[in-house]
Amino acid sequence: MKLTRVTTWPTLGRLTDLRDELDRLFEAPAARASEFLGWSPAFDVYEEKDNFVVKAELPGMKKEDINVSFHDGSLVISGERQNETRNEGTEVYRAERFFGKFQRVVTLPATVAADKVKAQYKDGILTITLPKSEEAKPKQIEVNVN
Repeated sequence: MKLTRVTTWPTLGRLTDLRDELDRLFEAPAARASEFLGWSPAFDVYEEKDNFVVKAELPGMKKEDINVSFHDGSLVISGERQNETRNEGTEVYRAERFFGKFQRVVTLPATVAADKVKAQYKDGILTITLPKSEEAKPKQIEVNVN
């Protein structure tokens, strides 16, 4: 009989532990995971010629529960979606919607005219238009020929 020495890599155990933790996280019900992770609304951020535009999905929220501020080049959107009250004796079969507080911060790549920022909330979509400051707008430079 011949004995063979098995060598294990020390990092392999840590990778296995990481995989087990990831599996456990994804197997947890969404509602339970939200207790630890909170929730975060989906955002679209894009740049137009003269503006930056941020759109956030906030369905079911009231205007009073949404806070928007702009400070030092960063747009901060926060708020709280209230949990619905259920009748006593109600049995929940599936709960996938998130409730509670959230905060998102978007840092913009150019300066903004903060006094001209506008926010509109319609059909669960918050649209924020942030006009670029004059120095941030692209300028056409004329080429002279001598």
